[in-house]
Amino acid sequence: MGRYTGIMPSKATTVQAYLKSLPADRRDAIERLRAVMLENLDEGVEEGMSYGMIGYYIPHSIYPGGYHCDPKQPLPFAGIASQKQHMSLYLMCLYQDAGQDAWFRAAWAKSGHKLDMGKACIRFKDINKIPLDVIGEAISRMTIKDYITSYEAQLGKSGVARGEVTKAGAGGAAAAKGASRKTAASGLVAEKAPAARGAAAKKGLGATQPTAAAMKTARAGAAKAGVKKKVSSAVAKAR
Repeated sequence: MGRYTGIMPSKATTVQAYLKSLPADRRDAIERLRAVMLENLDEGVEEGMSYGMIGYYIPHSIYPGGYHCDPKQPLPFAGIASQKQHMSLYLMCLYQDAGQDAWFRAAWAKSGHKLDMGKACIRFKDINKIPLDVIGEAISRMTIKDYITSYEAQLGKSGVARGEVTKAGAGGAAAAKGASRKTAASGLVAEKAPAARGAAAKKGLGATQPTAAAMKTARAGAAKAGVKKKVSSAVAKAR
Protein backbone atom coordinates (compact mmCIF):
# COMPACT_ATOMS: atom_id res chain seq x y z
CA MET A 1 0.00 0.00 0.00
CA GLY A 2 3.06 2.27 -0.01
CA ARG A 3 4.54 4.44 -2.73
CA TYR A 4 6.11 3.06 -5.88
CA THR A 5 9.74 2.23 -5.13
CA GLY A 6 12.76 1.30 -7.20
CA ILE A 7 11.68 3.28 -10.29
CA MET A 8 13.66 5.70 -12.42
CA PRO A 9 11.31 8.72 -12.52
CA SER A 10 11.07 10.73 -15.72
CA LYS A 11 10.71 14.50 -15.76
CA ALA A 12 8.29 14.32 -18.70
CA THR A 13 4.94 15.97 -17.93
CA THR A 14 2.88 14.25 -20.66
CA VAL A 15 2.62 10.67 -21.85
CA GLN A 16 3.62 11.65 -25.38
CA ALA A 17 6.72 13.44 -24.09
CA TYR A 18 7.61 10.36 -22.06
CA LEU A 19 7.25 8.08 -25.09
CA LYS A 20 9.35 10.37 -27.27
CA SER A 21 12.15 10.28 -24.69
CA LEU A 22 12.53 6.49 -25.01
CA PRO A 23 14.79 4.54 -27.38
CA ALA A 24 12.86 3.17 -30.38
CA ASP A 25 12.70 -0.42 -29.14
CA ARG A 26 11.52 0.59 -25.67
CA ARG A 27 9.00 3.03 -27.13
CA ASP A 28 7.47 0.33 -29.34
CA ALA A 29 7.16 -2.06 -26.39
CA ILE A 30 5.65 0.54 -24.06
CA GLU A 31 3.20 1.68 -26.74
CA ARG A 32 2.00 -1.88 -27.29
CA LEU A 33 1.46 -2.40 -23.58
CA ARG A 34 -0.21 1.00 -23.30
CA ALA A 35 -2.62 0.03 -26.08
CA VAL A 36 -3.70 -3.03 -24.08
CA MET A 37 -4.24 -0.90 -20.99
CA LEU A 38 -6.39 1.67 -22.78
CA GLU A 39 -8.47 -1.03 -24.44
CA ASN A 40 -9.39 -2.70 -21.16
CA LEU A 41 -9.53 -0.02 -18.45
CA ASP A 42 -12.89 0.60 -16.83
CA GLU A 43 -14.61 3.80 -17.95
CA GLY A 44 -13.51 6.56 -15.60
CA VAL A 45 -9.90 5.48 -15.03
CA GLU A 46 -7.59 8.22 -16.34
CA GLU A 47 -4.11 8.19 -17.87
CA GLY A 48 -1.33 10.68 -17.23
CA MET A 49 2.20 11.02 -15.89
CA SER A 50 2.26 9.77 -12.32
CA TYR A 51 5.32 9.32 -10.08
CA GLY A 52 7.64 9.68 -13.07
CA MET A 53 5.99 7.07 -15.27
CA ILE A 54 2.82 6.50 -17.28
CA GLY A 55 0.12 6.13 -14.68
CA TYR A 56 -3.51 5.02 -14.59
CA TYR A 57 -5.55 6.27 -11.66
CA ILE A 58 -8.97 6.96 -10.18
CA PRO A 59 -9.44 10.77 -10.35
CA HIS A 60 -10.54 12.92 -7.42
CA SER A 61 -13.82 13.52 -9.24
CA ILE A 62 -14.65 9.88 -8.47
CA TYR A 63 -12.63 9.28 -5.31
CA PRO A 64 -12.10 12.65 -3.54
CA GLY A 65 -10.04 11.09 -0.75
CA GLY A 66 -7.19 10.42 -3.16
CA TYR A 67 -4.14 8.28 -2.42
CA HIS A 68 -3.64 7.77 1.32
CA CYS A 69 0.14 8.30 1.02
CA ASP A 70 -0.54 11.72 -0.52
CA PRO A 71 -4.24 12.74 -0.67
CA LYS A 72 -3.41 15.46 -3.22
CA GLN A 73 -2.68 12.67 -5.70
CA PRO A 74 -5.40 10.54 -7.33
CA LEU A 75 -5.71 6.88 -6.36
CA PRO A 76 -3.12 4.81 -8.34
CA PHE A 77 -4.45 1.83 -10.28
CA ALA A 78 -1.56 0.81 -12.53
CA GLY A 79 1.64 2.13 -14.08
CA ILE A 80 4.10 1.50 -16.92
CA ALA A 81 7.79 2.41 -16.70
CA SER A 82 11.00 2.00 -18.69
CA GLN A 83 13.83 1.18 -16.28
CA LYS A 84 17.57 0.93 -16.84
CA GLN A 85 17.70 -2.86 -17.08
CA HIS A 86 14.08 -3.72 -17.88
CA MET A 87 10.53 -2.44 -18.31
CA SER A 88 7.93 -2.61 -15.55
CA LEU A 89 4.19 -2.92 -15.27
CA TYR A 90 2.74 -2.03 -11.87
CA LEU A 91 -0.66 -3.57 -11.12
CA MET A 92 -1.93 -2.27 -7.79
CA CYS A 93 -5.23 -4.00 -8.50
CA LEU A 94 -3.47 -7.33 -7.97
CA TYR A 95 -1.38 -6.26 -4.99
CA GLN A 96 -4.41 -5.66 -2.80
CA ASP A 97 -6.68 -8.46 -4.02
CA ALA A 98 -5.48 -11.98 -3.24
CA GLY A 99 -8.12 -13.59 -5.43
CA GLN A 100 -7.23 -11.56 -8.50
CA ASP A 101 -3.54 -12.11 -7.84
CA ALA A 102 -3.99 -15.89 -7.69
CA TRP A 103 -6.03 -15.88 -10.90
CA PHE A 104 -3.41 -13.75 -12.67
CA ARG A 105 -0.46 -15.93 -11.72
CA ALA A 106 -2.32 -19.08 -12.79
CA ALA A 107 -3.37 -17.54 -16.13
CA TRP A 108 0.19 -16.35 -16.78
CA ALA A 109 1.57 -19.83 -16.03
CA LYS A 110 -0.85 -21.34 -18.56
CA SER A 111 0.50 -18.99 -21.22
CA GLY A 112 3.87 -20.71 -21.01
CA HIS A 113 5.76 -17.49 -20.35
CA LYS A 114 8.05 -16.94 -17.36
CA LEU A 115 6.70 -14.49 -14.80
CA ASP A 116 9.12 -12.13 -13.03
CA MET A 117 6.88 -10.45 -10.47
CA GLY A 118 7.09 -9.00 -6.99
CA LYS A 119 3.99 -7.96 -5.04
CA ALA A 120 2.71 -5.68 -7.79
CA CYS A 121 5.59 -5.10 -10.21
CA ILE A 122 5.99 -7.24 -13.33
CA ARG A 123 9.44 -6.94 -14.89
CA PHE A 124 10.15 -7.81 -18.52
CA LYS A 125 12.72 -7.14 -21.25
CA ASP A 126 10.89 -8.45 -24.33
CA ILE A 127 7.30 -7.44 -25.05
CA ASN A 128 6.90 -10.63 -27.10
CA LYS A 129 7.58 -12.76 -24.05
CA ILE A 130 4.68 -11.59 -21.93
CA PRO A 131 1.01 -12.60 -22.46
CA LEU A 132 -0.68 -9.31 -23.35
CA ASP A 133 -4.07 -11.03 -23.47
CA VAL A 134 -3.72 -12.10 -19.83
CA ILE A 135 -2.74 -8.57 -18.83
CA GLY A 136 -5.72 -7.18 -20.72
CA GLU A 137 -8.11 -9.55 -19.01
CA ALA A 138 -6.63 -8.77 -15.58
CA ILE A 139 -7.33 -5.07 -16.19
CA SER A 140 -10.85 -5.64 -17.49
CA ARG A 141 -11.73 -7.84 -14.51
CA MET A 142 -11.21 -4.97 -12.05
CA THR A 143 -13.90 -2.29 -12.10
CA ILE A 144 -13.47 1.03 -10.34
CA LYS A 145 -16.07 0.02 -7.77
CA ASP A 146 -14.34 -3.29 -7.00
CA TYR A 147 -10.93 -1.63 -6.88
CA ILE A 148 -12.02 1.00 -4.37
CA THR A 149 -13.69 -1.69 -2.27
CA SER A 150 -10.51 -3.78 -2.09
CA TYR A 151 -8.37 -0.66 -1.54
CA GLU A 152 -10.47 0.47 1.41
CA ALA A 153 -10.46 -3.05 2.83
CA GLN A 154 -6.67 -2.89 2.91
CA LEU A 155 -6.79 0.55 4.52
CA GLY A 156 -9.10 -0.82 7.17
CA LYS A 157 -6.62 -3.56 8.00
CA SER A 158 -3.84 -1.00 8.38
CA GLY A 159 -6.01 1.40 10.38
CA VAL A 160 -5.96 4.18 7.77
CA ALA A 161 -9.10 6.30 7.36
CA ARG A 162 -11.15 5.71 4.24
CA GLY A 163 -11.88 8.24 1.54
CA GLU A 164 -15.18 9.00 -0.16
CA VAL A 165 -16.73 8.08 -3.47
CA THR A 166 -18.86 10.66 -5.24
CA LYS A 167 -22.42 9.83 -6.30
CA ALA A 168 -21.28 9.89 -9.91
CA GLY A 169 -18.21 7.88 -8.98
CA ALA A 170 -17.42 4.19 -9.17
CA GLY A 171 -20.91 2.92 -9.89
CA GLY A 172 -21.65 5.61 -12.42
CA ALA A 173 -18.34 5.17 -14.19
CA ALA A 174 -18.74 1.42 -14.39
CA ALA A 175 -22.24 1.79 -15.80
CA ALA A 176 -21.33 4.44 -18.35
CA LYS A 177 -22.41 3.49 -21.84
CA GLY A 178 -20.68 6.27 -23.74
CA ALA A 179 -18.07 5.81 -26.39
CA SER A 180 -16.03 2.68 -25.68
CA ARG A 181 -12.29 2.91 -25.14
CA LYS A 182 -10.38 2.11 -28.32
CA THR A 183 -6.75 2.63 -29.17
CA ALA A 184 -4.42 2.11 -32.12
CA ALA A 185 -2.12 -0.86 -31.73
CA SER A 186 0.79 1.46 -32.36
CA GLY A 187 -0.16 3.38 -29.23
CA LEU A 188 -0.04 6.71 -31.08
CA VAL A 189 -3.16 8.13 -29.48
CA ALA A 190 -3.83 11.86 -29.60
CA GLU A 191 -3.30 13.33 -26.15
CA LYS A 192 -3.78 16.73 -24.58
CA ALA A 193 -2.42 17.08 -21.06
CA PRO A 194 -2.29 20.20 -18.85
CA ALA A 195 0.85 21.53 -17.20
CA ALA A 196 2.22 19.40 -14.35
CA ARG A 197 0.66 20.10 -10.97
CA GLY A 198 2.81 21.76 -8.31
CA ALA A 199 6.41 21.25 -7.34
CA ALA A 200 6.03 17.47 -7.22
CA ALA A 201 5.01 17.36 -10.87
CA LYS A 202 8.01 19.52 -11.79
CA LYS A 203 10.22 16.80 -10.35
CA GLY A 204 8.44 14.10 -12.34
CA LEU A 205 6.40 13.03 -9.32
CA GLY A 206 2.70 12.95 -8.66
CA ALA A 207 0.05 12.84 -11.35
CA THR A 208 -0.64 15.23 -14.20
CA GLN A 209 -4.33 14.79 -14.81
CA PRO A 210 -5.93 15.15 -18.25
CA THR A 211 -9.24 16.95 -18.56
CA ALA A 212 -12.39 15.06 -19.51
CA ALA A 213 -12.11 16.67 -22.94
CA ALA A 214 -8.54 15.38 -23.30
CA MET A 215 -9.59 11.82 -22.50
CA LYS A 216 -12.46 12.15 -24.96
CA THR A 217 -10.01 13.36 -27.60
CA ALA A 218 -7.75 10.37 -26.97
CA ARG A 219 -10.63 7.94 -27.37
CA ALA A 220 -11.86 9.73 -30.49
CA GLY A 221 -8.40 9.68 -32.03
CA ALA A 222 -8.13 5.96 -31.39
CA ALA A 223 -11.57 5.33 -32.84
CA LYS A 224 -10.53 7.02 -36.10
CA ALA A 225 -7.69 4.54 -36.35
CA GLY A 226 -10.33 1.84 -36.71
CA VAL A 227 -8.99 -0.52 -34.08
CA LYS A 228 -11.77 -2.58 -32.52
CA LYS A 229 -11.81 -3.04 -28.79
CA LYS A 230 -11.49 -6.57 -27.48
CA VAL A 231 -13.23 -7.17 -24.19
CA SER A 232 -14.02 -10.31 -22.25
CA SER A 233 -17.57 -11.64 -22.33
CA ALA A 234 -17.88 -10.88 -18.63
CA VAL A 235 -17.10 -7.22 -19.15
CA ALA A 236 -19.39 -7.04 -22.17
CA LYS A 237 -22.27 -8.42 -20.11
CA ALA A 238 -21.56 -6.03 -17.28
CA ARG A 239 -22.07 -3.09 -19.62
